[in-house]
Amino acid sequence: MGKTTSRQAERAMQETEIRRRAEALRGTMNERSRRLWAAAEVQARGHRSISLVARATGMSRAAIRRGLAELSDPPKDRPANRVRAPGAGAIPLIVKDPTLKDDLDRLIDPVTRGDPESPLRWTCKSLRNLADALRQKGHKLCPQSVANLLHSMKYSLQGNRKTQEGSSHPDRDAQFQHIHATVTSFLAETEPAISVDTKKKELVGSYKNGGKEWNPKGSPEPVNVHDFPDPELGKVAPYGVYDMADDSGWVSVGIDHDTASFAVESIRRWWNRMGQLKYPQARKLLITADCGGSNGARVRLWKIELQNLADETGLEVSVCHLPPGTSKWNKIEHRLFSFISGNWRGRPLTDYQTIVELIASTKTRTGLTVRCELDTQPYPKGVKVSDEQMASLNITRHPFHGEWNYTISPRHKLAH
Repeated sequence: MGKTTSRQAERAMQETEIRRRAEALRGTMNERSRRLWAAAEVQARGHRSISLVARATGMSRAAIRRGLAELSDPPKDRPANRVRAPGAGAIPLIVKDPTLKDDLDRLIDPVTRGDPESPLRWTCKSLRNLADALRQKGHKLCPQSVANLLHSMKYSLQGNRKTQEGSSHPDRDAQFQHIHATVTSFLAETEPAISVDTKKKELVGSYKNGGKEWNPKGSPEPVNVHDFPDPELGKVAPYGVYDMADDSGWVSVGIDHDTASFAVESIRRWWNRMGQLKYPQARKLLITADCGGSNGARVRLWKIELQNLADETGLEVSVCHLPPGTSKWNKIEHRLFSFISGNWRGRPLTDYQTIVELIASTKTRTGLTVRCELDTQPYPKGVKVSDEQMASLNITRHPFHGEWNYTISPRHKLAH
C-alpha cells in the first residue's frame, strides 16, 4: 500500500512538471513540433508513460504515438520544416467542389458587373456578395472562404488606375522622338529648354487638402465641411515653368482666368527673373507644352503672345507640343508639380501667401529649387484674334507636323 501511494505521488509530480513545461512552450510550437516534443517526453520515461504525457499536455495518445513513430523513423518524403505529410489536412474547396473556381472566376470577370445575366448585376463585388452569388449557384461557403479562394487564384483588392489615354495619334511615338531630339540639341548648345503647364486649380481657404501631416494625436486641423468656393478668394491657377537643364522651376500663381496671355506672362516672368541670368548668351528658347489648354497648339492667342515675347526678348521661340492625350508625360508633371503636391499635402491652402510660400519651399535631394510669385493681373477670357494678326506672325512651321512644331522669330532685331 505504501509503495502504491509513493508511486502515485511520483507520477503526479512528473505530470505537474510536464504540464509546467507544456505551458511554458505554448505558442512557440506548431502541431508537428508539439507532437515530437511530447514523444520525447515519453521516450525519457518509458513507453508506459504515454497516458501520463497525454493527461499533462491534453494531447491524444494517437498523436503521441505518431510522434514516437516519426522520432524512430522520420518520413523521407516530407521536408524538415513541413508540419503535415503531403495530402494531410482539410480537403481544399476546389477539390470537393470542382465547378466552384470557374463560377467564381466568371463572377470576378470585369464584364459581369453590367451583364444582366450575372447574379451580381450592378452590385459591388464584396466578399459577402460573392458568397451570396455562389450560394445561389449551389456552392456552400462563407465570405472568408471566398477570400481564401481569391488569394489562391492570385486575385487582390485593386483600385482604379489612370492609364487609358484615349485614341492615340499614329505619329505619337515619332513626335516624342522629335521632341527628344530637339531638346537634346538645345541642351547641347547650352540654349534654354523648358517644360510648361498649368497645375490643377486649387481652392483658396480652409478646405481639406489631400494627404496627411504630423500633428499632436487627436488634434487634426479643422477645415470646412463643404468645398464651396470662397466668393472673395476663389481659386488659383498655378502656371509652372520647369528648366530641364537647371532642374529649377518657376510658378506664377494666377488669381484670374487661365488664358494664353497668363501662360506667356508666366514664361516672361521666368525669363526676366531666372532665365536670362542663367543663359545670358541665349539666342533661342525651346518650349515643350501640352497640345491643349491655355498653351494649346490650336490656340491663336498663344501664338500672338509668343510673338510679343520673341519681339521683347530677341529670342527665337521654338515650340514642340506633346501629342494629344499624353499630357501626363509632360516633364513638368513629374519633375515639378508632383513635388509641390507632396510638399503641401495635408495643409489647407488658407490664403495666397500660404500657397506661394509652400510652392517656393519645395525642394528635392537631387537639387530641385522653385521660385514662386503671385500674379494679380486680370486675364479676361474670350479675347478674339483676327486673321490679320495671325498673318503678321513671323512663324516657321517645322517639316514634321508643323501644327505641333514651329518657331516664332522676332519681327525685328534688338539693338545690343
